[in-house]
Amino acid sequence: MRLRPLVLLCLLASPANALTFQTRLERVQWQVEGDQFECRLTQPIAGFGSGEFVRRAGEQAVFRLHSPERWLRAGSATLLAAAAPWQPSRSDINLGVVTVSGGDIPFNSTQLQAGRLLSGLLEGRSPVVRHRTMHGGDTLEIRLLPARFGKAYEDYRACTAKLLPVNFDQVRQSQIGFPSSDVVLDAQGRARLDVVLQYMRADPNVNRIELDGHSDNSGNRLLNRDLSRRRALAVQEYLVANGIALEQITLRFHGERYPLVANSSEANRAKNRRVTLRLAREAAPPAPSAPAVPSS
Repeated sequence: MRLRPLVLLCLLASPANALTFQTRLERVQWQVEGDQFECRLTQPIAGFGSGEFVRRAGEQAVFRLHSPERWLRAGSATLLAAAAPWQPSRSDINLGVVTVSGGDIPFNSTQLQAGRLLSGLLEGRSPVVRHRTMHGGDTLEIRLLPARFGKAYEDYRACTAKLLPVNFDQVRQSQIGFPSSDVVLDAQGRARLDVVLQYMRADPNVNRIELDGHSDNSGNRLLNRDLSRRRALAVQEYLVANGIALEQITLRFHGERYPLVANSSEANRAKNRRVTLRLAREAAPPAPSAPAVPSS
């Protein structure tokens, strides 16, 4: 495999005959960035790209690599929390495998694996990914170092404290339940809508809401259709009262036509008495271009 001179300077031998990407100890840096939607704790890796912990709102962190070049071949790579050379009484902790695929981000660890890597870094351990190269199948190791981690971790924790309680994938569809024959929002329904409202206030790209009212099959169809309409209206009224523009909302009602589950028990009928809320993102119209300035 032909390697550029810069890359060759970044490759070490550990274990024997393995290509290792690792930043020199005195040049190790940790970078923290994020907002209320996502926080990232990143260490650049010389000649490779970076290793990063990414925590989205409403979730725990995952660990991943980012590289503009596809060094890792597809398959299962081993993830380790490796002991430092100055810790001879400690052994490496094998955290299992990660599934490597293509792209700039070849894998995402599980949340449990990322949590153990973070704990390991606080103890002086190194996150290590061990696999084989894309071409030639040589053993390949990517290693992050725990140097200067403590302060960066404090900044990362401060970032995560400001995350929203949910992310878009978690809130994009919600079911608002209703008691039998009732069209009034209960405390649980209002609490769920409050989470949706909190997310919408933070994300201006979410500018459409679809409401679909439903009922169980108790009573006659005309009554059920009216119940589903009034339930959808109750949700709409709550949203509008809390700052959502009426023109952003599309309202439909279906009666008993589309049950989530068979109306075979009271528990199932309770699941079918609902309003389904869906959020949609619509791209903002492009800003008008500035008038051309005539050249002199």
